[in-house]
Amino acid sequence: MSIRYMQLITERYLRLGYQPYRWFAADTEPAWQALNKPLRDATVGMLSTSGAYALGQVAYHYKDDTSIRSISSAIPESDVRFSHITENYLVNAKRDPNCIFPLRALRQLVAEGFIGRVADRLFSCMGGVYSQRRVREEVAPALLAGFRAQQVDVALLVAM
Repeated sequence: MSIRYMQLITERYLRLGYQPYRWFAADTEPAWQALNKPLRDATVGMLSTSGAYALGQVAYHYKDDTSIRSISSAIPESDVRFSHITENYLVNAKRDPNCIFPLRALRQLVAEGFIGRVADRLFSCMGGVYSQRRVREEVAPALLAGFRAQQVDVALLVAM
């Protein structure tokens, strides 16, 4: 069963008397870069918009929090925490972080030889950022720099 989230949110905003939600619409095609090596030789990075953070790091704490957490790919699953403005969506993640921060799956892909390695640092942000400008000008460039610094060949985006 598919759920049309964008349509449902649009209708809900109208029913509640809010201004229509301003969905992001790209003004250019996304840049496409073909992978220049087989996945079995690639370094894979990850970005989760789940508000994941490591035990000992500062939790996300407010709407439009554009900060990014860099999390060791060697972290024990039990040390992954979540904080997000939409806390009600985190029930399953708090039971099993792999549903939106899939460390186990990435490690398994390395063990099976499907991917070369997982980047040393994985990234998380709190996806509830309402400023498209701040995402374009702050968050995206910082993530790109983080991936490039690790020579990541391909990045997995796990959107919440």
